[in-house]
Amino acid sequence: MKVVVTGAAGFIGMHCAERLAARGDAVTGIDNLSPYYSVELKQARLERLGALPGFRLERLDLTDGGALERLFASSAPDVVLHLAAQPGVRYSLENPASYIAANLVGFANLLECCRRHPPKHLVYASSSSVYGGNTKLPWAESDNVDHPVSLYAATKKSNELMAHVYSHLFGLPVTGLRFFTVYGPWGRPDMSPVLFARAIMEGQPIDVFNHGDMQRDFTYIDDAVEGTLRVLDEPAVPDAGFAASAPDPATSWAPWRVYNIGNHRAVALLDYIAALEQALGKTALKRMQPMQPGDVQATYAETARLAAAVGFSPATPLEEGLAKFARWFKSYYGYA
Repeated sequence: MKVVVTGAAGFIGMHCAERLAARGDAVTGIDNLSPYYSVELKQARLERLGALPGFRLERLDLTDGGALERLFASSAPDVVLHLAAQPGVRYSLENPASYIAANLVGFANLLECCRRHPPKHLVYASSSSVYGGNTKLPWAESDNVDHPVSLYAATKKSNELMAHVYSHLFGLPVTGLRFFTVYGPWGRPDMSPVLFARAIMEGQPIDVFNHGDMQRDFTYIDDAVEGTLRVLDEPAVPDAGFAASAPDPATSWAPWRVYNIGNHRAVALLDYIAALEQALGKTALKRMQPMQPGDVQATYAETARLAAAVGFSPATPLEEGLAKFARWFKSYYGYA
């Protein structure tokens, strides 16, 4: 297939593009190499992709609707995998404009391109953050998600609503994926695995928020990619059993779906730190901190719908995933 992957220099984007190219698809990667985190890391990811036949990069910003339209007109993709975004919960408190531009304007431009050049399927990254202040666990796609606690989460919820409108009005098959704390080799340096690993290796303290009373559903990157590609290959269809009188938030009369991509396991923060210490072979110095604005105490994915739809749900044990991450981390960053 001809596949457009936005955010190809990103963490999940690189791994998905790599798998798509390796299986023989013609992949056009889009990225603007945003300096939100290390451009050097993004360039290193692109070097890996550049060695693969069938991959090419177009450096452009999704807020440039004209450039995006020209790319779609010339490439006519069979499917689109949209992983580009301004990420990060805490940064959205400091620079909200970047989230409006990338996550709302950029996504609107992409939807317009898909309307004019319809792919067989548009799959885009939503986030577990959309569950916001919900306390019922595990989080299921059928749950109400109308109470976000960060602007980042609000933009991802908005993406789901925008996608539904285009699916309803134009028959565009579209699926949103709510990713739960994806980690692994080539991971983002602003997320806890790299932040914690660097501090541990250098003998610096790590900040443990909410005094350690937190849980996260950690999803290994290979599992996230497998789930994503399986969904990409199964275009959304209308739900014949959808009842408008009692609407299910996860389905629609339109060809529109949302799925959780998570490990279906809530891991205590202190247990996660212990597993990372074991993987690195060093003990962490812990600095207890209060809960941060926009954060949530626990995340935990229900994945039954994903398993029913594509026959797969993530299950890599945290200890196994962190061991692979630690080997990459030490090699890439030069730690003995």
